[in-house]
Amino acid sequence: MGTVVSIELADDLPESRLRELVGETCAWLHEVDARFSTYRDDSEVCRFRRGELPLADCSDDLRLVLDRCADLWRDTGGYFDAYAGGKLDPSGYVKGWSVEVASERLAAAGSVRHYIGAGGDIRMRGSGPGGRPWRVGVRHPWEADKLAWVLNVTDGAVATSGTYERGAHVWNPVSGAPATGLRSVTVVGPDLAVADAWATAALAMGEPGLAWLAGLTDKGYESAAVTEDGRAFTSSGLPVAD
Repeated sequence: MGTVVSIELADDLPESRLRELVGETCAWLHEVDARFSTYRDDSEVCRFRRGELPLADCSDDLRLVLDRCADLWRDTGGYFDAYAGGKLDPSGYVKGWSVEVASERLAAAGSVRHYIGAGGDIRMRGSGPGGRPWRVGVRHPWEADKLAWVLNVTDGAVATSGTYERGAHVWNPVSGAPATGLRSVTVVGPDLAVADAWATAALAMGEPGLAWLAGLTDKGYESAAVTEDGRAFTSSGLPVAD
């Protein structure tokens, strides 16, 4: 996935069981990478987009991801587009989805208090160490050693999309040019796959994405954004730490 994943389990379980759960989570994420990597010629997604693998023969996971990407394309007015670069690349959905599924699997296996972070995508379940909410720092979009916000989250997801680390890697599929106007977008809500995709879509929209983000509160998602000229915006329900 081109990023580092961190996993923290806060459950009162034997160390051997905790290590086993971490191993199972890593195995799932490696499976996702092998299937969806756009850098591996033998991955399922590369074989599909070259026409070597018919849709009917694709895995249930790939068909699910394609369906979800199509839904998100409609929901965002085309700003979330798995074909924005010209050929299929569902990475903007897959990373958040894979971590969301990893969290669901951990919960089903008995870990009800955990944290999984993959780049700017984080899924927390239950409370953190000491029974307190998990604290999530949102990186300052210009100064890497500082934070723009610190969030308190219990049972939720935080996804951040920005241009400050990888440059203009998000495209505006409507204009066909790199996304401009917003430097950083963070979305907080119950589902990481959705939060990740919506953060990417808002970044692609540029400043018009600020009004679009404000409309997500009715769906249970809060947001924070920083414009290229340094203005900061947050929704009223953003769980900022005291």
